[in-house]
Amino acid sequence: MLHRIWLGFFLLAFVSALYQWLGLGDSEVFQRMVASLFDMAALSVELAIGLIGLMALWLGVVALGEASGLVDKLARLLSPLFRRLMPEVPANHPAISSITLNLSANVLGLDNAATPLGIKAMKDLQSLNPAPAVATNAQILFLVLNTSAVTLFPVTILLYRAQMGAEDPAAVFLPILIATSCSTLAGLLVTAWVQRLRLWDGVVMGFIGVAFATLLALMAWLGTLGAEELQRQSSLISNLMIFGLIILFLLAAHRKRINVYDTFIDGARQGFETAIGIIPYLLAMLVAIGCFRASGALDLVMDALRQGVALLGWDTRWVDAMPTGLMKPLSGSGARAMMIDTMNTYGVDSFQGRLAATMQGSTETTFYVLAVYFGSVGIRHARHALACGLAADAAGIGAAIAVAYWFYA
Repeated sequence: MLHRIWLGFFLLAFVSALYQWLGLGDSEVFQRMVASLFDMAALSVELAIGLIGLMALWLGVVALGEASGLVDKLARLLSPLFRRLMPEVPANHPAISSITLNLSANVLGLDNAATPLGIKAMKDLQSLNPAPAVATNAQILFLVLNTSAVTLFPVTILLYRAQMGAEDPAAVFLPILIATSCSTLAGLLVTAWVQRLRLWDGVVMGFIGVAFATLLALMAWLGTLGAEELQRQSSLISNLMIFGLIILFLLAAHRKRINVYDTFIDGARQGFETAIGIIPYLLAMLVAIGCFRASGALDLVMDALRQGVALLGWDTRWVDAMPTGLMKPLSGSGARAMMIDTMNTYGVDSFQGRLAATMQGSTETTFYVLAVYFGSVGIRHARHALACGLAADAAGIGAAIAVAYWFYA
């Protein structure tokens, strides 16, 4: 399926470019598309090189956690849940703790930590894969949960709003939390339906109930904080958690008389190999997306959507924020640029500006995550991973629109 979608990006881009040239007289469209190919090719290498240091750091830290035994204890704690969600993963397998660390980093908004930990989790799952080129059910569920993971502290979005002069930069905090929770729940439900998982199991419902109860309690507390205090607490908790984890792993490993330096080096060495290995997969996805965007195809989709909504007599304000929603599954930087452009055009505190910020925080960049995570282990057949990931994206975007009318209209 993935290869057809990849081919489709190029074909749609070519058709759109022909329309721009022959129908609208834009003779420079092909120049922009070729330039985009080169730009995205360079960007794929820059991203991979940027990942080398992060991969080395976090795989070194995880190696300390594994040597200390703490990661194994975490795996045993969560084994009852993952035995039901991922029945092909043995109890106490290292993949369980890697998945937990990755999802925890996503919840805290620690993107720099989440990606290396996610690749580590995908590699652990790949060790159980009987057909290395084909994604397993467990890998697909993990990828969907990763792309739709609840983000508790959308610090970057709040900072952009503050820089652009928002009266209350944290006004989008609760809407984002609601939208991203809907995305995660939808991703879990859709994937469970496709894979025929029993979510009504008592253990699964217990874990989900505790998770959502904790989330609601945190929402209630964080919702009482002012804008500046919310940003301060977000930064404090996120950074304290990440550095505290490093210190915990170091001390636990040292207590077991483990050479923490050599153990860290051995783990970090794997980061270099992994980061270089994902370049071809990242390159393929980024050049297709860049070409599609440069061809004007996205603008054509937006124009058609706006006209269709207007014909139905509906409020079209939400359509003005949709470039962010449509770009989000394709490109994180592209969606960020669309969000900033919407804020700049309509105002950072306008309905459109706040909705664009909510969409930006509602879900992850599915195509990027798929290319990086599956590419890191050489998976070429994604099966239902992309469809389930996009379903979660659609739920997140839809929830963002609904909650925006609830909070801002």
